[in-house]
This record gives sequence, C-alpha cells and structure tokens, in this order.
Amino acid sequence: MFNKVILIGNLTKDPELRYTPQGTPVTSFRLAVNTRYKQSDEMKQDTLFIDNIVFGKQAENVNKYLNKGSAVLVEGRLQERRWESNGQQKSKFEVIVQNVRFLSKRGTSTDQT
Repeated sequence: MFNKVILIGNLTKDPELRYTPQGTPVTSFRLAVNTRYKQSDEMKQDTLFIDNIVFGKQAENVNKYLNKGSAVLVEGRLQERRWESNGQQKSKFEVIVQNVRFLSKRGTSTDQT
C-alpha cells in the first residue's frame, strides 16, 4: 500500500505546541489549501481546511518560525482518527507530517527536516 500526501497551503492560525508524556514535542496546525478550476467560462475556487500533526525537532521549528498566514509545503501520510463523543462515533482525517518546507512569499522554500 502507498499513502503519501503533498500539500501547499497557508496556516489558518498559529501552530500549537505540546509534549507527550515521554517529552516528545508535537505541534498541530491547520492548512487552508486552495484549488482553482474552470467551470463553464467561469473560474471557481474551493478551499480545503486540513489538520496536520508534526513531531520532534520539526514540531519545535514549526512552532518557533511559523504563524497564521505562513505558507508551507508538507509531505506526510493521511490518517483517520476515531473517537466517541456523547454516544456518537466521530472521525476525522489528518496528515501526519514527515517533512515541512517553509515557503516565502516568492515561492522559494527552506527545507526543515
């Protein structure tokens, strides 16, 4: 099986850093990813909001250097998280990030591995 996701987007709010009981840094952030397409003679745009989780040194770097509006390229794998709330089963998909590249306004990148 193959499970790889590559996204380019902007953070919708500042990243949130926390630590596991073992002391591993974990940062979560949400990306807004825009898709433009043509429908009839009109250009349309859809925006997806995608949750991302990154661990270790990259988690610390994301928290330190990125903030709301920052552009990034993320590579990772898609994971479904399931839980129960008020007797109802819930689930959501999120990206477990393996690599983050910080993008500048001009589209150049800085690899943060």
